[in-house]
Amino acid sequence: MTGGGMSEREAEVLAALGHRLTNAQIAARLHISVRTVESHVSSLLRKHGAADRKELAALARQSRTGELAGLPAARTSFVGRSAERAEIIAAFESSRLVTLAGPGGVGKTRLAVAVAGAAAPSFPHGGAFVDLVPVRDGFVAEAVAAALGVAERPGQPLEDAIADRLGRGRALLVLDNCEHLLDPVAALVDRLLAVCPATRALVTSRERLGVPGERVVSVEPLPPGSDAVELFLDRAGAAGFAAGRDVASRICARLDGLPLAIELAAARGAALGADGLLAALDDNLRLLAGGRGGDRRHRSLRTVLGWSHDLLETDERALFRRLAVFAGGFGLDAVVAVTGGSRSAAADVLGRLVDKSLVVHRRDAGGWRLLETVRAFAAERLEESGELPDARRRHLAWAVETADALTTARADDPDTAWWGRFDAVADDLRAALATATGVSAIAAGLPSPEGTFAAGTADGGTGAGADGSGVGESAGARVGVDRATGTDADGTGAGESAGARVGVDGGTGAGADGSGVGESAGARVGVDGGTGTDADGSGVVGVGGEAHRLARRLAGLTYGRRFLREAVARYEQAAVLAPGDGEAARDLADAAECALAFARAGQAYRLQLGAAERARAAGDGNAEAVALARAAVIAERHPGFGFDDEPEEERVRALPAEAAAAGDLDDPYVAAHVAAARAWSTGRPDVAGRALEAARATGDPVLTSSALDAVICAADRGGRAREAYRLAGERLKLLPAMDGDDPRTGIEIVDALHTASFFAVAVGDLHGALKAARMAADDDVTGSHPALAGSRLVPPLVLAGDFDQALARAAEMVDGQARVDAPPGRWMAPALGMVALAHGLRGDDTACQAWRARAIAVGHIGPASRYAPLITFIDARLAIHQADLALAHTSPPADGPGREGGGGMFGRYAIAAVAELAVVRGEPDAAERVAAAKAAGEENAWAAACLKRAQGRLRGDREALGESAEMWGRIGAAHEREATLRLLNLTDRSG
Repeated sequence: MTGGGMSEREAEVLAALGHRLTNAQIAARLHISVRTVESHVSSLLRKHGAADRKELAALARQSRTGELAGLPAARTSFVGRSAERAEIIAAFESSRLVTLAGPGGVGKTRLAVAVAGAAAPSFPHGGAFVDLVPVRDGFVAEAVAAALGVAERPGQPLEDAIADRLGRGRALLVLDNCEHLLDPVAALVDRLLAVCPATRALVTSRERLGVPGERVVSVEPLPPGSDAVELFLDRAGAAGFAAGRDVASRICARLDGLPLAIELAAARGAALGADGLLAALDDNLRLLAGGRGGDRRHRSLRTVLGWSHDLLETDERALFRRLAVFAGGFGLDAVVAVTGGSRSAAADVLGRLVDKSLVVHRRDAGGWRLLETVRAFAAERLEESGELPDARRRHLAWAVETADALTTARADDPDTAWWGRFDAVADDLRAALATATGVSAIAAGLPSPEGTFAAGTADGGTGAGADGSGVGESAGARVGVDRATGTDADGTGAGESAGARVGVDGGTGAGADGSGVGESAGARVGVDGGTGTDADGSGVVGVGGEAHRLARRLAGLTYGRRFLREAVARYEQAAVLAPGDGEAARDLADAAECALAFARAGQAYRLQLGAAERARAAGDGNAEAVALARAAVIAERHPGFGFDDEPEEERVRALPAEAAAAGDLDDPYVAAHVAAARAWSTGRPDVAGRALEAARATGDPVLTSSALDAVICAADRGGRAREAYRLAGERLKLLPAMDGDDPRTGIEIVDALHTASFFAVAVGDLHGALKAARMAADDDVTGSHPALAGSRLVPPLVLAGDFDQALARAAEMVDGQARVDAPPGRWMAPALGMVALAHGLRGDDTACQAWRARAIAVGHIGPASRYAPLITFIDARLAIHQADLALAHTSPPADGPGREGGGGMFGRYAIAAVAELAVVRGEPDAAERVAAAKAAGEENAWAAACLKRAQGRLRGDREALGESAEMWGRIGAAHEREATLRLLNLTDRSG
């Protein structure tokens, strides 16, 4: 048996769950039946006390002590650099950021891998090794999130999710090849180190980041007479070439001790022999000796790349140069799709290129890749060959097919099993789209692109480095901007002839009025009607519908992957690329739903108005009506959910009528949307009821959930909390019918879980409140938010008397919020106040007052505040507690707000507690106060038990106290039940 009473097989299943494998995938991996896997999962749930497989997966990931996700497996032995390794590991003790700086090919990556592997045991919370070579468009956070397996949440940007993961303990983040992303890398590292005090960062780059506290370790070429020779002899021996130390020393001297050049030369030793190798080096160096400028080490590397390429067979050269279109790694199917030929032929040539050290076989991750310096060289050869347009077309076709396949996998795979497949190709999908459209990511509402060939030099397409070597200092050998992407001379990516134009605001296709529709009415791709060819007629890629299709697919995939900001921008980009107004309207509507799920209601409102305008241009009145109705619902239903500026009230009020006039109300779907808009606009219960009937007639769970929420709000305004809670339960029953990867469902899932938890507390159903809060914690949209999940769990835990668990969750909540780059929201106030109550009931007055003050500050609680009853309840309940302990008949503190109130989450608690306090104090109107609070007890089980206890105190009624104890027991309020039983015992003794 392993630790925790698990069998070895159960431990294997738990580890597989940590990697997000399905039961079927686990069964295939372990060669057991699916039924057996299900049995093991059930056993693990029981042994670990876990609520579901998601919690088991989290336990599995936490148990991988010192694991660095993405750390490459060493293919060959690591030679030399013992002093540098020791220096870097020692530097972590005094420096939280260490940068390995040096030229391309000097061995920075191999050194970082060796150091990370050696240092991993000292980082018990693990971390990640992130290769940034394929990362463009500023998607650094996405790359890190993919390695760590975290995702974006509403109100929690991706950077905060990363910080939450790394900030839980001592962790190591390795960022490899940062030179083309210095600013975004520096910003992310600076932010993470600021909020994750135990985290260390190891960076490799050709330049320093310039972040305060950075320790730079210069990585120099290997000493030609020692380590360099050992490296050559080791690699030559592996290639079947036996060279003497003297020959090896001469070769290494000619190559200036540059590791990549040495490895490439050693791989050719068996074919050329020692003399041939030296002669080839001498000839090529002589040719380059007269070149202008440049570093000698770059010329040495360029030399080896040049003659290594010249010695390739024809089929090897063809495949090698075509591989340059890939931004990241590639599998065999991808290679065949882009380069042509058969799988067997491609596999054979790949094997030969691996043997010659021009292609790297990634045995740990599967597939192959080109080192960035080698890829840059291959890109030059591809440009020279004239095959570039065809290679791009093939790359785009492969990207579209791959995105289609991933979309299908997303629908078929449960949970997040498809994430790994997406993460492996995401950078290439982005690069294919950027290259195909010729629109910079900034022009599509995204960060600046530097796709495979998207950010070229201004020299007409050679992409040569500043030293004339053709290996450029950063990302290397980009094809020039005027021949690759259809961008104009200023490099903005918004070229006048090729590629998709964007709206007048230069980003999202939004018009100057913020409607989301630019003056160009659709920003068509290419001035020639959508072909996407560039000005010189060479034809970057025939984009047309393929680019639009890829943009939509990528939008859907990034939403499913929970890269929410990117999903919004990709849908907006799809609208820019749309072949017609109807398709653009659909894209903008989907962008709006993504923005709403990301707590950006103001952006969602504007996007829906833009969708309505495009639908009107397309002559689609029904689509226009739905978009206008959705805009109305968003403005009325989510006014505090991300509106920077409140929309014009008259405009919002007019939207339901505009929607009704635009669409066919005999269409059930249109009618339901218009009815929902009217319900939220009027706030009337009868109108909300009609909206619910119309929504149910469509059979659409999303529409029905939205209409139910309108009815719930009407019931709450009427003081009918139990009715609201019942309807909230109906909303929860709709969740299984919703597709969590459909942007429309995002806000409904989030809101349904929140509403159920809120009203469960409001009516005193503590069991139901805990269930709803745990459902929210398990949800992949809301559950990983560092503070949101805790804020829902803490109140029912305190009310149930589970103070230890409540305080533990509160600590996680506060620590998580501290790692978020935003002040705590007012929604945290109830949880903070409940922590104060827990401390007060435990007798820790200092902690109680501190948390109480924090709740008031965070909630901006004043006498008329919605949360004022929360403070009244806390103060009254603690005064009762102190009186019961015979410490004092203490009044509520005079400095805090006090309002009983009957609504909201804690209004009824406040009414009941204040009434009981009046009895405890012996106030003359105590009986009247208890009688007047009866309505609160009818709507709230906690209040009912509290009032029954007050009646028992008032009359010395043992039977009433006994009934109260039973009532507390039924709702799970253990602390209150014990307090009531103590009163009953006191009554017995006094009797």
